[in-house]
Amino acid sequence: MSDIISLLLPFFGMILIGYVAAKLIRQPAEAMGWLNVFIIYAALPALFFKLISKTPMEQLARMDFVGTSLLATYSIFALLFVIGVFIRKNSIAETTIQSFAGSYGNIGYMGPGLSLLVFGETAAVPVALIVCLENATHFIVAPAMMAIAGGDKRSPLKLAADILKKVLTHPFILAVIAGFLAAGTSWEPPLAFQRLIDYLAQTAAPCALFAMGVTLALWPIKRLSVEMAYIVPAKLILHPLVAYLFLTSFGTFDPIWIYSAVLLAALPTATNVFVIGQQYQVWQERASASILISTVLSVVTLTAVLYIVRQLAG
Repeated sequence: MSDIISLLLPFFGMILIGYVAAKLIRQPAEAMGWLNVFIIYAALPALFFKLISKTPMEQLARMDFVGTSLLATYSIFALLFVIGVFIRKNSIAETTIQSFAGSYGNIGYMGPGLSLLVFGETAAVPVALIVCLENATHFIVAPAMMAIAGGDKRSPLKLAADILKKVLTHPFILAVIAGFLAAGTSWEPPLAFQRLIDYLAQTAAPCALFAMGVTLALWPIKRLSVEMAYIVPAKLILHPLVAYLFLTSFGTFDPIWIYSAVLLAALPTATNVFVIGQQYQVWQERASASILISTVLSVVTLTAVLYIVRQLAG
Protein backbone atom coordinates (compact mmCIF):
# COMPACT_ATOMS: atom_id res chain seq x y z
CA MET A 1 0.00 0.00 0.00
CA SER A 2 2.87 2.39 0.75
CA ASP A 3 4.15 2.18 -2.83
CA ILE A 4 0.66 3.07 -4.13
CA ILE A 5 0.50 6.07 -1.82
CA SER A 6 3.96 7.14 -2.98
CA LEU A 7 2.69 7.03 -6.57
CA LEU A 8 -0.46 9.00 -5.90
CA LEU A 9 0.98 11.55 -3.47
CA PRO A 10 2.95 13.58 -6.03
CA PHE A 11 0.08 13.23 -8.49
CA PHE A 12 -2.59 14.65 -6.19
CA GLY A 13 0.06 16.90 -4.66
CA MET A 14 0.30 18.81 -7.94
CA ILE A 15 -3.48 19.25 -7.97
CA LEU A 16 -3.35 20.48 -4.37
CA ILE A 17 -0.57 22.95 -5.19
CA GLY A 18 -2.69 24.39 -7.99
CA TYR A 19 -5.72 24.57 -5.71
CA VAL A 20 -3.84 26.32 -2.90
CA ALA A 21 -2.11 28.69 -5.31
CA ALA A 22 -5.47 29.77 -6.75
CA LYS A 23 -6.85 30.37 -3.25
CA LEU A 24 -3.82 32.36 -2.05
CA ILE A 25 -2.94 34.27 -5.20
CA ARG A 26 -6.11 35.82 -6.53
CA GLN A 27 -6.20 35.88 -10.31
CA PRO A 28 -9.18 36.13 -12.68
CA ALA A 29 -10.32 32.89 -14.31
CA GLU A 30 -9.16 34.26 -17.67
CA ALA A 31 -5.55 34.04 -16.43
CA MET A 32 -5.75 30.27 -16.97
CA GLY A 33 -6.35 30.70 -20.67
CA TRP A 34 -2.83 30.49 -22.02
CA LEU A 35 -1.83 27.64 -19.72
CA ASN A 36 -4.81 25.62 -20.98
CA VAL A 37 -3.85 26.47 -24.55
CA PHE A 38 -0.32 25.22 -23.91
CA ILE A 39 -1.57 21.95 -22.36
CA ILE A 40 -4.20 21.17 -24.99
CA TYR A 41 -2.39 22.41 -28.11
CA ALA A 42 1.26 21.63 -27.30
CA ALA A 43 2.12 19.51 -24.24
CA LEU A 44 -0.42 16.67 -24.42
CA PRO A 45 -0.32 16.37 -28.25
CA ALA A 46 3.48 16.12 -28.05
CA LEU A 47 3.16 13.37 -25.45
CA PHE A 48 0.65 11.40 -27.56
CA PHE A 49 2.74 11.78 -30.71
CA LYS A 50 5.92 10.72 -28.94
CA LEU A 51 4.38 7.55 -27.51
CA ILE A 52 2.33 6.47 -30.53
CA SER A 53 5.01 7.13 -33.16
CA LYS A 54 7.26 4.55 -31.49
CA THR A 55 4.59 1.84 -31.29
CA PRO A 56 4.26 -1.11 -33.73
CA MET A 57 1.26 -0.73 -36.06
CA GLU A 58 -0.33 -4.01 -34.99
CA GLN A 59 -0.81 -2.57 -31.50
CA LEU A 60 -2.27 0.68 -32.85
CA ALA A 61 -4.90 -1.24 -34.82
CA ARG A 62 -6.69 -2.63 -31.74
CA MET A 63 -9.97 -0.84 -32.32
CA ASP A 64 -11.72 -3.76 -30.61
CA PHE A 65 -10.08 -2.64 -27.38
CA VAL A 66 -11.22 0.96 -27.77
CA GLY A 67 -14.70 -0.18 -28.77
CA THR A 68 -15.05 -2.34 -25.67
CA SER A 69 -13.84 0.49 -23.43
CA LEU A 70 -16.33 2.87 -25.07
CA LEU A 71 -19.09 0.31 -24.57
CA ALA A 72 -18.35 0.29 -20.84
CA THR A 73 -18.40 4.11 -20.68
CA TYR A 74 -21.66 4.45 -22.55
CA SER A 75 -23.27 1.67 -20.54
CA ILE A 76 -22.83 3.94 -17.52
CA PHE A 77 -24.06 6.91 -19.56
CA ALA A 78 -27.18 4.98 -20.63
CA LEU A 79 -27.91 3.79 -17.09
CA LEU A 80 -27.72 7.31 -15.67
CA PHE A 81 -29.76 8.67 -18.57
CA VAL A 82 -32.56 6.19 -17.88
CA ILE A 83 -32.50 7.07 -14.17
CA GLY A 84 -32.52 10.80 -14.90
CA VAL A 85 -35.33 10.80 -17.45
CA PHE A 86 -37.63 8.04 -16.26
CA ILE A 87 -37.10 8.00 -12.49
CA ARG A 88 -35.97 11.52 -11.62
CA LYS A 89 -38.12 13.08 -14.41
CA ASN A 90 -35.37 15.50 -15.42
CA SER A 91 -35.20 17.10 -18.85
CA ILE A 92 -33.13 15.48 -21.61
CA ALA A 93 -30.66 18.39 -21.51
CA GLU A 94 -30.12 18.15 -17.75
CA THR A 95 -29.93 14.37 -17.84
CA THR A 96 -27.32 14.50 -20.61
CA ILE A 97 -24.98 16.56 -18.42
CA GLN A 98 -25.70 14.31 -15.44
CA SER A 99 -24.91 11.23 -17.52
CA PHE A 100 -21.62 12.75 -18.67
CA ALA A 101 -20.80 13.62 -15.04
CA GLY A 102 -21.05 9.92 -14.17
CA SER A 103 -19.28 8.51 -17.24
CA TYR A 104 -16.86 11.12 -18.66
CA GLY A 105 -13.66 10.87 -16.65
CA ASN A 106 -10.82 13.39 -16.56
CA ILE A 107 -8.87 11.22 -18.96
CA GLY A 108 -7.16 14.09 -20.78
CA TYR A 109 -5.58 15.92 -17.85
CA MET A 110 -5.18 13.06 -15.38
CA GLY A 111 -5.07 9.92 -17.52
CA PRO A 112 -1.70 10.01 -19.31
CA GLY A 113 0.33 11.21 -16.33
CA LEU A 114 -1.11 8.73 -13.84
CA SER A 115 -1.10 5.74 -16.19
CA LEU A 116 2.51 6.25 -17.26
CA LEU A 117 3.49 6.79 -13.64
CA VAL A 118 1.85 3.53 -12.55
CA PHE A 119 2.41 1.21 -15.53
CA GLY A 120 5.23 2.84 -17.47
CA GLU A 121 5.32 3.33 -21.24
CA THR A 122 3.56 -0.02 -21.77
CA ALA A 123 0.35 1.86 -20.99
CA ALA A 124 1.03 4.61 -23.53
CA VAL A 125 -0.84 3.16 -26.49
CA PRO A 126 -4.09 2.07 -24.76
CA VAL A 127 -4.24 5.38 -22.89
CA ALA A 128 -3.67 7.48 -26.01
CA LEU A 129 -6.25 5.51 -27.99
CA ILE A 130 -8.89 5.77 -25.26
CA VAL A 131 -8.25 9.47 -24.57
CA CYS A 132 -8.49 10.47 -28.22
CA LEU A 133 -11.32 8.26 -29.45
CA GLU A 134 -13.44 8.62 -26.32
CA ASN A 135 -13.10 12.40 -26.41
CA ALA A 136 -14.02 12.34 -30.10
CA THR A 137 -17.13 10.31 -29.28
CA HIS A 138 -18.13 12.72 -26.51
CA PHE A 139 -17.70 15.65 -28.93
CA ILE A 140 -20.27 13.95 -31.17
CA VAL A 141 -22.73 12.75 -28.50
CA ALA A 142 -22.97 16.01 -26.50
CA PRO A 143 -24.20 18.32 -29.30
CA ALA A 144 -26.34 15.53 -30.77
CA MET A 145 -28.15 15.04 -27.45
CA MET A 146 -28.57 18.77 -26.98
CA ALA A 147 -30.02 19.03 -30.47
CA ILE A 148 -32.55 16.35 -29.55
CA ALA A 149 -33.33 18.27 -26.35
CA GLY A 150 -33.85 21.45 -28.32
CA GLY A 151 -30.93 23.27 -26.71
CA ASP A 152 -28.90 23.43 -29.91
CA LYS A 153 -30.51 25.66 -32.51
CA ARG A 154 -28.16 24.85 -35.39
CA SER A 155 -29.60 23.14 -38.47
CA PRO A 156 -28.81 19.40 -38.80
CA LEU A 157 -26.36 20.08 -41.64
CA LYS A 158 -24.62 22.88 -39.76
CA LEU A 159 -24.51 20.77 -36.59
CA ALA A 160 -22.96 17.80 -38.44
CA ALA A 161 -20.38 20.05 -40.12
CA ASP A 162 -19.43 21.72 -36.84
CA ILE A 163 -19.10 18.36 -35.07
CA LEU A 164 -16.93 16.94 -37.86
CA LYS A 165 -14.72 20.03 -37.82
CA LYS A 166 -14.33 19.90 -34.05
CA VAL A 167 -13.37 16.21 -34.11
CA LEU A 168 -10.96 16.37 -37.03
CA THR A 169 -9.20 19.55 -35.88
CA HIS A 170 -8.84 18.67 -32.21
CA PRO A 171 -5.11 18.67 -31.30
CA PHE A 172 -5.33 15.27 -29.57
CA ILE A 173 -6.80 13.68 -32.70
CA LEU A 174 -4.28 15.39 -34.97
CA ALA A 175 -1.41 14.24 -32.75
CA VAL A 176 -2.66 10.65 -32.84
CA ILE A 177 -3.04 10.75 -36.64
CA ALA A 178 0.49 12.13 -36.95
CA GLY A 179 1.72 9.42 -34.59
CA PHE A 180 0.02 6.73 -36.70
CA LEU A 181 1.65 8.11 -39.85
CA ALA A 182 5.08 8.24 -38.21
CA ALA A 183 4.71 4.70 -36.89
CA GLY A 184 3.44 3.37 -40.23
CA THR A 185 6.31 4.91 -42.20
CA SER A 186 8.97 4.32 -39.51
CA TRP A 187 9.74 8.05 -39.70
CA GLU A 188 12.37 9.33 -37.30
CA PRO A 189 12.13 13.07 -36.58
CA PRO A 190 15.30 15.15 -36.73
CA LEU A 191 17.17 15.31 -33.43
CA ALA A 192 16.28 18.96 -32.72
CA PHE A 193 12.59 18.29 -33.38
CA GLN A 194 12.67 15.15 -31.22
CA ARG A 195 14.20 17.11 -28.35
CA LEU A 196 11.44 19.71 -28.64
CA ILE A 197 8.80 16.94 -28.53
CA ASP A 198 10.48 15.36 -25.51
CA TYR A 199 10.65 18.70 -23.73
CA LEU A 200 6.97 19.44 -24.34
CA ALA A 201 5.92 15.90 -23.36
CA GLN A 202 7.72 16.19 -20.02
CA THR A 203 5.64 19.25 -19.12
CA ALA A 204 2.28 17.64 -19.92
CA ALA A 205 1.51 15.93 -16.60
CA PRO A 206 2.65 18.62 -14.10
CA CYS A 207 1.06 21.48 -16.06
CA ALA A 208 -2.23 19.61 -16.56
CA LEU A 209 -2.47 18.66 -12.87
CA PHE A 210 -1.61 22.16 -11.68
CA ALA A 211 -4.20 23.63 -14.05
CA MET A 212 -6.79 21.18 -12.78
CA GLY A 213 -6.14 22.25 -9.18
CA VAL A 214 -6.55 25.90 -10.11
CA THR A 215 -9.76 25.13 -11.99
CA LEU A 216 -11.22 23.30 -8.99
CA ALA A 217 -10.47 26.31 -6.79
CA LEU A 218 -12.22 28.63 -9.22
CA TRP A 219 -15.36 26.46 -9.24
CA PRO A 220 -16.50 26.33 -5.60
CA ILE A 221 -19.48 24.21 -4.64
CA LYS A 222 -22.58 26.40 -4.74
CA ARG A 223 -25.30 23.86 -5.26
CA LEU A 224 -25.69 20.14 -4.57
CA SER A 225 -28.43 17.88 -5.82
CA VAL A 226 -29.95 14.51 -5.08
CA GLU A 227 -28.41 13.17 -8.29
CA MET A 228 -24.94 13.52 -6.78
CA ALA A 229 -25.69 10.58 -4.48
CA TYR A 230 -25.64 8.16 -7.41
CA ILE A 231 -23.62 10.05 -10.05
CA VAL A 232 -20.38 10.15 -8.02
CA PRO A 233 -20.47 6.42 -7.03
CA ALA A 234 -21.29 5.54 -10.64
CA LYS A 235 -18.20 7.41 -11.83
CA LEU A 236 -15.72 6.32 -9.19
CA ILE A 237 -16.87 2.76 -8.45
CA LEU A 238 -19.30 1.38 -11.02
CA HIS A 239 -17.49 2.67 -14.12
CA PRO A 240 -14.12 0.95 -13.40
CA LEU A 241 -15.94 -2.23 -12.36
CA VAL A 242 -17.93 -2.34 -15.61
CA ALA A 243 -14.79 -1.55 -17.63
CA TYR A 244 -12.97 -4.49 -16.03
CA LEU A 245 -15.89 -6.89 -16.58
CA PHE A 246 -16.32 -5.88 -20.23
CA LEU A 247 -12.62 -5.97 -21.12
CA THR A 248 -12.09 -9.36 -19.49
CA SER A 249 -15.28 -10.84 -20.98
CA PHE A 250 -15.44 -9.52 -24.55
CA GLY A 251 -11.89 -9.81 -25.82
CA THR A 252 -8.34 -11.01 -25.35
CA PHE A 253 -6.29 -8.01 -24.33
CA ASP A 254 -2.93 -7.51 -22.68
CA PRO A 255 -3.42 -7.22 -18.88
CA ILE A 256 -1.65 -3.84 -18.80
CA TRP A 257 -4.09 -2.55 -21.43
CA ILE A 258 -7.02 -3.75 -19.30
CA TYR A 259 -5.64 -2.24 -16.11
CA SER A 260 -4.88 1.05 -17.89
CA ALA A 261 -8.47 1.23 -19.13
CA VAL A 262 -9.79 0.43 -15.64
CA LEU A 263 -7.60 3.17 -14.18
CA LEU A 264 -8.93 5.69 -16.71
CA ALA A 265 -12.49 4.61 -15.91
CA ALA A 266 -11.83 5.22 -12.20
CA LEU A 267 -10.85 8.86 -12.74
CA PRO A 268 -13.14 11.63 -11.43
CA THR A 269 -15.52 13.65 -13.57
CA ALA A 270 -13.89 15.58 -16.40
CA THR A 271 -13.74 19.36 -16.28
CA ASN A 272 -15.18 19.26 -19.81
CA VAL A 273 -18.54 18.30 -18.28
CA PHE A 274 -18.76 21.78 -16.77
CA VAL A 275 -17.69 23.29 -20.10
CA ILE A 276 -20.51 21.44 -21.89
CA GLY A 277 -23.01 22.53 -19.25
CA GLN A 278 -21.79 26.11 -19.52
CA GLN A 279 -22.01 26.05 -23.31
CA TYR A 280 -25.68 25.03 -23.20
CA GLN A 281 -26.56 26.83 -19.93
CA VAL A 282 -27.62 23.55 -18.30
CA TRP A 283 -26.77 22.08 -14.85
CA GLN A 284 -23.64 24.24 -14.57
CA GLU A 285 -23.21 24.73 -10.82
CA ARG A 286 -24.03 21.11 -10.02
CA ALA A 287 -21.65 19.95 -12.76
CA SER A 288 -18.82 21.87 -11.07
CA ALA A 289 -19.84 20.31 -7.74
CA SER A 290 -19.66 16.82 -9.24
CA ILE A 291 -16.15 17.54 -10.50
CA LEU A 292 -14.91 18.81 -7.14
CA ILE A 293 -16.59 16.09 -5.05
CA SER A 294 -15.51 13.23 -7.31
CA THR A 295 -11.93 14.56 -7.45
CA VAL A 296 -11.66 14.77 -3.66
CA LEU A 297 -13.19 11.32 -3.15
CA SER A 298 -11.01 9.82 -5.88
CA VAL A 299 -8.04 10.14 -3.53
CA VAL A 300 -9.59 7.21 -1.67
CA THR A 301 -11.19 5.32 -4.56
CA LEU A 302 -8.15 5.53 -6.85
CA THR A 303 -5.98 4.22 -4.04
CA ALA A 304 -8.36 1.26 -3.70
CA VAL A 305 -8.46 0.66 -7.46
CA LEU A 306 -4.68 0.73 -7.73
CA TYR A 307 -4.36 -1.67 -4.81
CA ILE A 308 -6.80 -4.11 -6.43
CA VAL A 309 -5.10 -3.78 -9.83
CA ARG A 310 -1.71 -4.47 -8.26
CA GLN A 311 -3.12 -7.58 -6.60
CA LEU A 312 -4.62 -8.81 -9.87
CA ALA A 313 -1.37 -8.12 -11.74
CA GLY A 314 0.49 -10.17 -9.14
